[in-house]
Amino acid sequence: MTLGPTSIERLTRARGDLRMGVPVVLAGGGAAALAVAVEALDSDRLTALRGFGAPELALTARRAATLKMAAYDGDLLRLALPETAALDWLTALADPVDDLRVPLKGPLRAMREGSADLHRAALLLAKSARLLPAALLVQIADPLAFAAQHDLTFLRLDEISEELARLSPLDEVVAARLPMAAAGAGRLHIFRPEDGGDEHYAIEVGQPDRAKPVLARLHSACFTGDVLGSLKCDCGPQLHAALAQMGAEGAGVLLYLNQEGRGIGLANKMRAYSLQDQGFDTVEANHRLGFEDDERDFRIGAAILAKLGFSQVKLLTNNPRKVAMLQGCGLTVTERVPLQVGKNAENAAYLATKAAKSGHLM
Repeated sequence: MTLGPTSIERLTRARGDLRMGVPVVLAGGGAAALAVAVEALDSDRLTALRGFGAPELALTARRAATLKMAAYDGDLLRLALPETAALDWLTALADPVDDLRVPLKGPLRAMREGSADLHRAALLLAKSARLLPAALLVQIADPLAFAAQHDLTFLRLDEISEELARLSPLDEVVAARLPMAAAGAGRLHIFRPEDGGDEHYAIEVGQPDRAKPVLARLHSACFTGDVLGSLKCDCGPQLHAALAQMGAEGAGVLLYLNQEGRGIGLANKMRAYSLQDQGFDTVEANHRLGFEDDERDFRIGAAILAKLGFSQVKLLTNNPRKVAMLQGCGLTVTERVPLQVGKNAENAAYLATKAAKSGHLM
């Protein structure tokens, strides 16, 4: 055992680097590249990157559709960076905030030749760091030596591809008694993933019988709704109604999963809100940012329930996808319990979009 980081630890370090605007070195398939997140890039580093080769911009197919560009690699678009392109040109392609004011971007030259594996990994890394899914890559040679020379994090695709796709194992850190106004007696369990990612919480109400189906809810964190009482969504009312129902029944478990904004993070969620103010619905806003409708991973909830000893649940949800995900992870959903609260004049259109485009049963 050495003191150096494992591949999982290097992956976690790489996320932090990208958030700080520091490039990481990716290698795989006989190729290697410097990769940096566009959102965190500054002009000085862009100039430095150009000194090592011709930069290539990677965007998701969702963002490509907004730009009216064909994603020749299927799930992503690769663009050659013009020699005269400055940081504001890159930012305009990555961030849709000014799309309506400046709809025409360019010149844009899509790349078709060669592998997109490194670009795909860079976009996945940016997403997992809760950044806009836009990355700038510069091809390099001798990646291991380059990383050592410039003190950069080095990642091999054959080491990280599985880690990016799998659910990091979760371990319970601590649990303690927590009396609650909404639900009465309970215990709060803290779960921490091995990859150093966000912690997730389980609120156990009463003393649920592990041999019987437990009333359960998978609740994704919503700072604006849960804490600030936002009227743009129904999250806060759902959270409190679920706890109240569990308290009334004397038992239940609510999983509070740190997957803000359907898994895109609070900053990107606020970007989506800004786009909604321009007239786009919540799904359209996510797509314009380069994300899918829903980037959450409900396997986290299934893993926590299993860790707590539950195998059967009565699921408080309006989202059939949650039911399917839990069942796909080996849990038995004996009943879907509707949770229809929190509708108001401000969120009526949002709830209608959830029903029409995301399949929620409202």
